[in-house]
Amino acid sequence: MPSPPPLLHPRRERPSGVFDDAFDDSELIAARAAQDQGRRQAVRALLQRTADDWDRRGHRICVLAREPYAADWARDWLAAEPGSADAAALLALTLARRALNGKEEPAAARAACRAAAERAPADPTPWLGLLLLARDLGTDEETADAFAEVCRRHRDHHHAHHLMTARLAELRPEAGADPGHEAYAFADRTAARAPADSPLAVLPVVAHAERFRALAAAGLVPADPAASGHWSGPWARQLLEAAFDWWLEWELDEHPRRHVDLNFLAHAMSCAGRTAEAAALFQRIDRHPTARPWSYPGREPGAAFRAARDRALGAAQPASDGAPPDPQEVITER
Repeated sequence: MPSPPPLLHPRRERPSGVFDDAFDDSELIAARAAQDQGRRQAVRALLQRTADDWDRRGHRICVLAREPYAADWARDWLAAEPGSADAAALLALTLARRALNGKEEPAAARAACRAAAERAPADPTPWLGLLLLARDLGTDEETADAFAEVCRRHRDHHHAHHLMTARLAELRPEAGADPGHEAYAFADRTAARAPADSPLAVLPVVAHAERFRALAAAGLVPADPAASGHWSGPWARQLLEAAFDWWLEWELDEHPRRHVDLNFLAHAMSCAGRTAEAAALFQRIDRHPTARPWSYPGREPGAAFRAARDRALGAAQPASDGAPPDPQEVITER
């Protein structure tokens, strides 16, 4: 077993401009800083407070699992508290992330996820780890099985639906952007049956971005999103308008992964040349960009995000005070 991290080690500053999936979760950021210093109690208390808020639990554990000392730290915690479902879940997600980065055997990561699932049968988070592994390293059947297990425990699991959409988008690239493609059908069904205030309403836009990634990777559309034509046309416009209208009515400030949806929406509006809507979304994103979908397909995400943001905010500046428009005013301009 690897040696546990030192109780204290130098605090690592996070340089500005780095994509940080903790977003504006101040409790998570504080607990992560304590974890960086080898202090278990803050993370332990955080996960206890999170309880069965499954989207938030999955989000928080995924962020903690990316820390460089997370694997040794989680093993140390689990050794001290062998019955801890939180420690087991953190170890499982950490090993899954390491396996995806080629730093851990996938079999060991899968075993850790299954062990964590046995400790907490109602928790979808260990199955999220298995879905992360299956999405990149497994078969279609393994991906579908892991997704089904997550949804059996939390039907509207946000992260799981994004992962499944991305996997489906890679099927049959020769079909192009056919609205009947598996990725679109899955996203449309999910959005239609989800509660009215569910962020899964944005999933059809996510499917369109993921499909663009797959088509561009296959050389079937130009790699420049704005020049590809993927975001133009009546069907694409209808898809974007429905998602943006949902956001205007239901914007959920409390959802832990809302910045993921905001970035997909801003990316879509930017690619479609809809600068007013994009400007309103960039206001909400603020300092919380996500690498995906700005990295599609193979672009440097920081540069792509900044260029789209500057273009939208610059185009939206009125002569009076230079401030971007209020999002509630955008709908009157369409």
